[in-house]
Amino acid sequence: MEMKQSLSQRLTTSLIITPRLQQALKLLQVPTLELQQILKLELMQNPLLEEVDDAVESEDSEQAEDETPREEPESAADGDEDIDWTEFMQEGLDKTYVPAQEQQTEFYEKVPVTRMSLADHLTQQLRLMELPAADVELGEFIIGSIDERGYLVTPLADIAQATGRPPEDVERLLGVVQSLEPAGVGARDLRECLLLQLAARGDEDTLAWRVVDEHFDRLVNNKKAEIARALHVSPEEVQEATDALSQLSPKPGLEITTDEERYVVPDLIVERVGEDYVVLLNDRNVPRLRINAAYESVLRAPKSGRRDATRDYIQSKLNSARWLIQTIEQRRRTMTKVMNCIIAEQREFFDKGIQFLRPLTLQQVARQIEMHESTVSRVTTNKYVQTPRGVFGLKFFFSSGISTQDGEDVSSKTAREAIRQFIEEEDKKDPLSDQKIAELLRARGMNIARRTVAKYREQLHSLPARFRRRI
Repeated sequence: MEMKQSLSQRLTTSLIITPRLQQALKLLQVPTLELQQILKLELMQNPLLEEVDDAVESEDSEQAEDETPREEPESAADGDEDIDWTEFMQEGLDKTYVPAQEQQTEFYEKVPVTRMSLADHLTQQLRLMELPAADVELGEFIIGSIDERGYLVTPLADIAQATGRPPEDVERLLGVVQSLEPAGVGARDLRECLLLQLAARGDEDTLAWRVVDEHFDRLVNNKKAEIARALHVSPEEVQEATDALSQLSPKPGLEITTDEERYVVPDLIVERVGEDYVVLLNDRNVPRLRINAAYESVLRAPKSGRRDATRDYIQSKLNSARWLIQTIEQRRRTMTKVMNCIIAEQREFFDKGIQFLRPLTLQQVARQIEMHESTVSRVTTNKYVQTPRGVFGLKFFFSSGISTQDGEDVSSKTAREAIRQFIEEEDKKDPLSDQKIAELLRARGMNIARRTVAKYREQLHSLPARFRRRI
């Protein structure tokens, strides 16, 4: 078969995301704090953007009223359209990004604090001990084999082989590392971790020590009665010992490596005014933008015969500034529209509490506000709202539904909240099984299976009934 090259045309359709559309989608998704940084960077890069100061704006408005209107210059010969500057300045400021009135608040710079890692914490203690240099080197190797939980993850035989030291020296230096703070660090398993913490408290001769040392497998399986018979003590004494063990840390290393607390800044605020709920944007610290009027004369002047690079540059920056202002305003309207729709759908939650949270999907909200589902998803991602009932992520209000006997659906979060209440109020000596909880939920009209109860209980980080039983 003869092969030859040829040219052909084919008409196809494809979705192309322009840079401006990418910027609009990004601004729609970012939270308010990140938006604040993006706009400050735009102010530095685009000379036609300026931040509005309320005091300066009021003075400009008063001066504009006293000035007489001037005649507009005639259009250039090339037919360029005049720019409607009033759309962006003075009278047109309502169409720019106008956040809430900024309050006069004194802010202090937050200085970042460097947090010491677990390895650094242990190494610092080791070097303060009077040990030979060879032992310090071996001790640092052992510390490097400890994970963030505080457990030794490398076998001692491998450490001895890697360092060329006798196993006896490795065992001795491990004991030195295990004597460091926090107590329990350097353990090879949970049993050794608990024993190290009890030894640090001086509880070697207690019942809790014997329970961990001699009957750890029974302790893990919550067989308190068998432990009591084996140790010839009462079940109540075993219960007291296990209560003491519950105060110990199963992962002592996390006491050092825990990340700094992160504070949530709500992007929206919902306040109750009378019988209605009002949505406010928490954007008082976001820069307020408008077009700089200093470049108006350059664009109003007619073009010269040759290409004016300065005019083209200013025109491109003007287009970018106009697009940014319109995008920010569209973002504000979309966020407010989505939150108002959520309030309308979840009115009973705002009035009565989480027990009345209704099932809601992104598609339902998108259909009501006549937008695409992906747009609603971007609006609700990584954003928080402050309500009279607390601060919630916008994703909190969306959940699947569970059918009820009266034909209406309730939110899965409502079912989880009911399970949490059942477990908190249960008789600790006779805790509720998953099947019993399912029956109680059906008594409330929720058609839910036992395996679904088990799944929701695990999401609540609650143990099965046999592990919750107390004597």
